[in-house]
Amino acid sequence: MKNILIIITNHYSSPVPVMPVGACLVAEAAELAGHSVRVLDLMFEQNPLNTLELELNKSNPDFIGLSVRNIDNNDMQNPVSFFKDLKPLMDTIRRKTPAPVVLGGAAVSVMPEELLRYTGANWAVLGDGEVVFSKLLSALSQGEIPGKLPGIARLEDNVFKKNTSTVDRFSNGCLAPSFHRWIDVPAYLSRLSTVPIQTKLGCHFKCVYCTYRKIEGHDYRLRNPEGVIDAIQNLAAAGLHDIEFVDNVFNSPYEHALAICEGLASSQSGARLQCLELNPLFIDDTLLTAMERAGFVGIGITVESASDIVLDKLKKGFTAKDVYDTAQVIRRHNLPCLWIFMLGGPGESEVTVKETLRFAEQYIRPKDVAFFNIGIRIYPGTELEHRAREEGVLAISPSEMLEPVFYVSPALDLNWLTETMHKALATHMNYINSNTIGLSFLPTINRLGYRLGIKSPLWRHTRFIRRGLRILGMDV
Repeated sequence: MKNILIIITNHYSSPVPVMPVGACLVAEAAELAGHSVRVLDLMFEQNPLNTLELELNKSNPDFIGLSVRNIDNNDMQNPVSFFKDLKPLMDTIRRKTPAPVVLGGAAVSVMPEELLRYTGANWAVLGDGEVVFSKLLSALSQGEIPGKLPGIARLEDNVFKKNTSTVDRFSNGCLAPSFHRWIDVPAYLSRLSTVPIQTKLGCHFKCVYCTYRKIEGHDYRLRNPEGVIDAIQNLAAAGLHDIEFVDNVFNSPYEHALAICEGLASSQSGARLQCLELNPLFIDDTLLTAMERAGFVGIGITVESASDIVLDKLKKGFTAKDVYDTAQVIRRHNLPCLWIFMLGGPGESEVTVKETLRFAEQYIRPKDVAFFNIGIRIYPGTELEHRAREEGVLAISPSEMLEPVFYVSPALDLNWLTETMHKALATHMNYINSNTIGLSFLPTINRLGYRLGIKSPLWRHTRFIRRGLRILGMDV
């Protein structure tokens, strides 16, 4: 048995803190493998380095896992680089202990070599951490060099090496960890956080900017619907009622999502369900009716654009007609809906932006919300990176891309786009952008809403919140 310390490095809380399901699953799996595990969550720590130093003095770990959720905030207008927090953490670790450090989390699967070089960590876990991390610990504990272990990466004589292979994440039957054992659950709930759960891994879609296929693989690995329903019932029974499906696309495959919703409707779990990753290709009255009966209180449609030109260039796999058809289905139901758009992609022009804004104005219900993001984060290895280089939009090397770099169509004037969106937000109280969800006082609003008994998702109340803040003289 080894002493394991898992450090959750994320402390970005906008618009709400994200409960670290992956790190908790890894902790539970390592404990199941016979190790003594402690988790240090830095989300709410005012002085993370001091807290880490105290923890290292107390726990004396044999191995340390650093969970890294995001490289940055994906916000072109107000970029924040999270990876820079890792170096001070690593310096503190190296000063206090010789224990090997293993990087893990979604960010590491996206840019493993860059993060290994930046941090000086010993190993990186790619993909399914709750399976791979325990196997890595087992090999290292026995003094083995796990050079061929699937799902790991390392620097060997300054040369980056990684082992890729399909790993069955769901083989141990663990879908939702015992959150209360690892993190301060009340602190998350008081800020309107939801409990994340995944029903599948992998992605069939080929969006030019996306990293999901790199993180989870190309092929679907589906969780048994009965197992999902049982997990949600157990969470609700433990007092965790606000649950969010965080699959990269919840409603694909359609039959899988429908089976889960129908099962939840029959189970009467009492959970308040959400999902912000619905694809227009697989939305119909049957599914939305099942979602309503299952206990959904909010959904999100990730459309990015309402222009065929942009949708085709992004390789979204659906058309503007699908977007308009989806709007008609949404109108026939009562579920609050958040529409998610990403402006400035390949093929974007003033004409296509106006197409999207015209759709939003005419087809999105006033009670629903439209989120507009400007620019697309470029990640190494994506088709968008290759396109950006061909167009002369991107010149730096992949090793320099930890610092966020963004794509905006060369055919589009960024100043015009920014001003156009500013005017649109000024006249539509149900529109929001990255500035809105990045407001410094939003965590205070979340906590106040919790005390007043307001339930998640807070975005349902966008019109009233924005109007109230306008009355107070705030330009939001």
